[in-house]
Amino acid sequence: MKKNLGSAGELFPQSVFIVASYAEDGTPNAMNVAWGGECTRNEICINIGDHQTTDNIIAKGAFTVAPADAAHVIEADYFGMATGRSANKAEKSGLTFRKSEFVDAPVIEEFPLTMECRVKEVQDWEGEKRFVGEIVNTCVDESVLDEEGNVDFDKMRPIIYDSTRRIYRVVGEVVGGAWDAGRELM
Repeated sequence: MKKNLGSAGELFPQSVFIVASYAEDGTPNAMNVAWGGECTRNEICINIGDHQTTDNIIAKGAFTVAPADAAHVIEADYFGMATGRSANKAEKSGLTFRKSEFVDAPVIEEFPLTMECRVKEVQDWEGEKRFVGEIVNTCVDESVLDEEGNVDFDKMRPIIYDSTRRIYRVVGEVVGGAWDAGRELM
């Protein structure tokens, strides 16, 4: 038997993205964003409300997105708790922010994978902003690559947000191959 929960969205998992940007004065900032994802192979969409990050992205026309990993769950959670309007989150986190080679936004060295994005479109959406970013480069730490040079998520250990329980989880086991598991029904 199924139970109706109303209009609450219960899609799981939600990726934990660390969105980094520069303020107009050059101060680096990072924010934990759960409402986002790849919308095409080379575009990412993020939805955020009225935050320092919102102002930064509008001013600079760029941002970076790093999937948070288990090794940095404390810093990732902090980036979602503190506000960039009153705290220097980059300094407090102790992480290393360096300028991207491709866009006017910082790359956080400790996160193993970062997508460097140029703002392609800004949409007003129910009091929030939806940013569509063109991924102009993805940089990855070689330590999370497999023998063929592909990202190995077992090595990276990205985290996801379980909104029903308000906890972070590590991406888990392989249960089937994409465009393969369903062949038996073809």
